[in-house]
Amino acid sequence: MNLHLEKGPTPDSAVIAIRSGNLDARNAKAFKESLQPMLDQHRLVVLDMSQLDFVDSSGLGALLSSLRVMNNKEGELRLCAMTKPVLALFELVRMHRLFAIYDTREEALAAL
Repeated sequence: MNLHLEKGPTPDSAVIAIRSGNLDARNAKAFKESLQPMLDQHRLVVLDMSQLDFVDSSGLGALLSSLRVMNNKEGELRLCAMTKPVLALFELVRMHRLFAIYDTREEALAAL
């Protein structure tokens, strides 16, 4: 799983761009393992999902696990720039009620 870390506007924030077309059973474990150190180092994490075309139940589980990690340390995980198919899946399974989802990276960061 290819993740690209960028500094956020505050020292304890980061933007992480997911640079892979799919988040599924083949790479969900690698995604969690790659993301965990970044979650540990920051209080606010924005996941830029603009290059993610597909998410399956394993991918949703990995995202839920990441949300739980951030909630347990009183941090925030925000999702932004979802493609239409991914957003449709989140709405279908009502995950949009659990996550803070923004249209753009700028909106996610402005909500600080």
